[in-house]
Amino acid sequence: MSERNALERIDGGLGAKPALIVVDVVAGFTDPTCPLGSEADAVVEANARLMAAFHQAELPVVLTTVVYRNDNQASVFRARVPALNLLTPDSEWVRFDHRLPVSPSDLQLEKRHASGFHGTDLDDWLTARSVDSLVVTGLTTSGCVRATAVDGLQNNYRVVVPREACGDRDAQAHEANLYDLNAKYADVISLEQTLDLIRI
Repeated sequence: MSERNALERIDGGLGAKPALIVVDVVAGFTDPTCPLGSEADAVVEANARLMAAFHQAELPVVLTTVVYRNDNQASVFRARVPALNLLTPDSEWVRFDHRLPVSPSDLQLEKRHASGFHGTDLDDWLTARSVDSLVVTGLTTSGCVRATAVDGLQNNYRVVVPREACGDRDAQAHEANLYDLNAKYADVISLEQTLDLIRI
């Protein structure tokens, strides 16, 4: 086998029981008036469509938000990005965007760091539901989406990232991270392709 062929990536697709992980589509990231936010209307719309498709297919949906309940939680991360200190339990910024069709069956998960897996029970929750693959979306592509997608792979899930369902304050970082995720960690495909996989 040539070196070129040995390095070719094999698409993983989705398994028999995928779950949707909507990363931090919360007011603090979708409202441009927040220091952490940016214009994300198209990303919210794409996630609403995906959530509706997963609900219709009776597949698991997880929504993450970042909440800091005391000064000790993720103190180094918050020192690097002081705007994160806005994400307190009583803040409007930690609430899921009102345009998302949140269902009582959805897992609403608090996290402290970039990855939805780090320091949470996410993997146990997915395992209990026989999940074998993930669709990872949300905000931001270069931060929490990337970290969650990489950790998804590292927890042995196939990962799909729909490009229109992710966003970033930096367009170049968005494209660079999608490129890198697709090269090594996930299948980066279109929203419509992802919806087609869910409808099969």
